[in-house]
Amino acid sequence: MKKMITILIFAVSLSMSGQANYQEGMQQAFGLWGQQKNTEAVNLFERIANAENSNWIPYYYAAQVEIISGFAEKDIAVLDANLKKGQNYLDKAMALSEDNPELLVMQALLYTVWVAYDGATYGRKYSKKINKLYKKAEKIAPTNPRAVYCHAEWNIGSAKFFGDDIQPFVEDLEKSLDLFATFELPSPFYPNWGEDRAKILLENCKS
Repeated sequence: MKKMITILIFAVSLSMSGQANYQEGMQQAFGLWGQQKNTEAVNLFERIANAENSNWIPYYYAAQVEIISGFAEKDIAVLDANLKKGQNYLDKAMALSEDNPELLVMQALLYTVWVAYDGATYGRKYSKKINKLYKKAEKIAPTNPRAVYCHAEWNIGSAKFFGDDIQPFVEDLEKSLDLFATFELPSPFYPNWGEDRAKILLENCKS
């Protein structure tokens, strides 16, 4: 009996130690990203992902760093290389968490980077895929605020480009803010971004 208790205590101790290392590593990676040390942040997220081999979240953030930085990238060679890395991380995350709305949103954002870079070249190629991904994410998780917000932002941008009415999508944007207000994170470091940007976008649409 004593041996069984000792083994149990040891197992719990290892689990707690591993969780502490995970939290410390993730916080350090976020710190590097906040300092715009993107390469270092991605490398650390990847190392954490390799250690947490059943956890999709570190791969998600490694992908997000590569994807979000793409919106400001002007060199197509660099952009292509970064988005390929981002896609690789997304693929690994999706292998761990199938039909995950957060990963579907990030995939849509990756395609959106290409449209933002050159709409004439990539708009026709990716527009339908982007809409399909957002619709799938919203169907899987109708209360996910990022799925609703990002789809609304995409639709507002498209409507402005084609000279269409943006009001139906502004209402979707307002809905996303209600969802942000009530959304509860299911686990530590679960994606929790978008609310501030949604508020700014809504102000701009109403001004």
